[in-house]
Amino acid sequence: MRALFKENIIEALIGAGVLLLAIWFVTFAYDRTQRGGVSDGYTISARFPNTSGVSVGTDVRVSGLKVGTVADEMLDTTTYQAVLKLTIDSAVKLPLDTSAAITSEGILGGNYISLAPGGDPEMLREGDEITDTQGAVDMMGLIGSVINQSGGASEDADAPAEEAGPAQ
Repeated sequence: MRALFKENIIEALIGAGVLLLAIWFVTFAYDRTQRGGVSDGYTISARFPNTSGVSVGTDVRVSGLKVGTVADEMLDTTTYQAVLKLTIDSAVKLPLDTSAAITSEGILGGNYISLAPGGDPEMLREGDEITDTQGAVDMMGLIGSVINQSGGASEDADAPAEEAGPAQ
């Protein structure tokens, strides 16, 4: 066995390097996805009429910077609104009148929850709810309405055409 190892030491070192790289990659991916959510934070909720493109693990951002994640989502069976539980980093204190909107990163990007802090001196605490929310925009419906109205029809298209006078 020793003779085999001495003859193939380069292959053994490359194999060990690949194994270490794989372990590092799995650790890195686990940390980046934050499967456990924000470890040191508080949970608040927000109700939205439409949460298309949002799921557990979606970013929660303030001024474009990630401050938390969506921890849970459920349907309120009395109002038929989606209720999202948001876990916010404990270092971030949000005013009581903070608003939340589901925003897109771009035409091809994913959605995230954008928080806009208000000016209330009292801060949100564990279990509080954000009441000022805006749901996701239906991009396909918006694009369809633009396409359907781009036929070049004028406002008086329904008016009868005037008779042309004699040519001069």
